[in-house]
Amino acid sequence: MRASASPPKLIAGRLALDFANLIPVAHDLSWAEFVEFLVDSRVVSEERGMRLESLEGSELGAVDAVLLKILRLRECVRAVFSAVEERREFPKAWVAPINEILRVTEGHDELVGREGRWRLEFIGRESGLEWLLAAIARSAAELIVEGQNAPVKRCANAECRLFFYDDSRTRRRRWCSMAVCGNRHKVAAFLKRKGGR
Repeated sequence: MRASASPPKLIAGRLALDFANLIPVAHDLSWAEFVEFLVDSRVVSEERGMRLESLEGSELGAVDAVLLKILRLRECVRAVFSAVEERREFPKAWVAPINEILRVTEGHDELVGREGRWRLEFIGRESGLEWLLAAIARSAAELIVEGQNAPVKRCANAECRLFFYDDSRTRRRRWCSMAVCGNRHKVAAFLKRKGGR
């Protein structure tokens, strides 16, 4: 993970992978950071995001309870996606936080058209705050169902190691983002070659 800068947002190709990349492991996720992620990933609108941010002052107990679930879910998806990326089996107990959210979340699937493409999205029924985790849990479950064939990878940059979904035609993508890690690697390789003459 990056030590100084926060990771780029929404580069992984799947909501659950972007969630796993959200904040470096040693950092606790704040309510404001989580709400910002939900807005950036279009799980909630900007207007809804502002209302959710205001809950931190008035609904402190509910927000703290959901933050604990968020942190538990984040650790769960990181462990599971590491195993998937390494093509290893993982214990059934590792998916318990995902199943807990899927079990208590009510809602429905809906076809949503964006930018000329159709997607099937889960629309959570808004009771309590757990519904905010429903889309993430569903995205994680869909990746887990893909099994060992899921093209989940980590960035080849040893200082980054963010997860991404390799949907390239050849399945040979190496970088979380060419604009970030890929170009840095190319520049470093060029300078090394140039300096070696």
